[in-house]
Amino acid sequence: MVLDVVIMAAGKGTRMKSARPKVLHPLAGRPLLQHVLEMGIRLGAARLITITGHGAEQVETVMRTALPEAPLAFVRQEPQLGTGHAVQQAVPELPETGTTLILNGDVPLVRVQTAQALIDACAGERLALLTVDLADPTGYGRILRDGEAVLAIKEHKDATPEQRLIREGYTGMMAVPTAHLKRWLANLGNDNVQGEYYLTDIVAMAVADGVPVVATKAGSETEVLGVNSPLQLADLERRFQRQQAEALMEAGVRLADPTRFDLRGDLTCGRDVDIDVNVIFEGTVTLGDEVSIGANCVIRNATIAAGAVIHPFTHIDGESLGVDIGAGALIGPFARLRPGAKLGAEVHIGNFVEVKNSTMARGAKANHLAYLGDATVGERVNYGAGSITANYDGANKHRTTIEADVHIGSNCVLVAPITIGAGATIGAGSTVSKSAPAGQLTVARGQQASISTWTRPTKPAKSGA
Repeated sequence: MVLDVVIMAAGKGTRMKSARPKVLHPLAGRPLLQHVLEMGIRLGAARLITITGHGAEQVETVMRTALPEAPLAFVRQEPQLGTGHAVQQAVPELPETGTTLILNGDVPLVRVQTAQALIDACAGERLALLTVDLADPTGYGRILRDGEAVLAIKEHKDATPEQRLIREGYTGMMAVPTAHLKRWLANLGNDNVQGEYYLTDIVAMAVADGVPVVATKAGSETEVLGVNSPLQLADLERRFQRQQAEALMEAGVRLADPTRFDLRGDLTCGRDVDIDVNVIFEGTVTLGDEVSIGANCVIRNATIAAGAVIHPFTHIDGESLGVDIGAGALIGPFARLRPGAKLGAEVHIGNFVEVKNSTMARGAKANHLAYLGDATVGERVNYGAGSITANYDGANKHRTTIEADVHIGSNCVLVAPITIGAGATIGAGSTVSKSAPAGQLTVARGQQASISTWTRPTKPAKSGA
């Protein structure tokens, strides 16, 4: 049966106090709306129809860029006259048959299993509502029942004091036979306190038409919580991060403190992985067996092989090129690995060392205050403190090749393009602009001189009071 997903995302989000449309505020590094759309993709929806309003052009552009292969469609709700009015705008995009799943763009954590259970309960012939039991259902529409049968949803603002005592709330999500949905939407009225067209009024229409109305309950409050303020967004962020942390720990990952952990992408871990506090993972990260990540690291789009140690305060950002770190490598503290850094086994990158678009073979070391950009570094190279590759001539990038067993002294400048032959030594303080032969000492610096007649300047004496 064909499944279409309709997502309501037209609201301004006044309580966010932001110029950014509410559904574009990030949760775990991705916009709220993107979470919902990605869940719809996993459900195999034929179309994902998003109803936009405030900041519509921005919302549509961001989503098309983020999900270029998804079956996206957008309709506008202008003016905004309620949830029923919103879904009416999607009617021209819907087929005549199948099931329509209606979701909210500011409720990002609905699980695929929960949504699928709702679709299954609909089965193309029933109106299925997603509900949740809440300790405080203030603001939620209440589910009115006769035993197990659902009779109606009463919006909080229209509910009587007795109805407001009901703890089962409507989450704003439902699955509906598309043909019925179109007919019911055409008959909506706005005779209520707000003068709006409520989507929930279709429940009473279904009952009147003899269409069964059923309800499935969400597994937890967290997956149906919406975002209306920065406070709620922060609360949902921590709930989501705790869920991810617990899943990793159940798989055997050791987190020093699951409340101080952030995963904003996809993380795959081997066995006996240790992660200290305040580590942020972004993009796609893979950690091999027995990898250790120190406190306060940021790691994005990287693969780290078994036994590697990432010391505290290291920043790794592979962007689109990625970063690869070999088995047993030691990185940091305070190191920076940029896109295209490919480090072999047992490589050492120390404090305040930056590596960009460079390969370093097994056992190579750059332990202090150095820069390697656009370089190919051989095995067992020792790259001295304060040394840099001068890879940019103001217009083009050039490559530096350092062959195996080279020793680069401290405070050297290697002016690319250049090759340092195997086993060569570059004397400390040298600026080398020509290739250096293998096995020899190359020194390129001014001759030291001492001047016996030089006098250090002195400050003039202060005059008396």
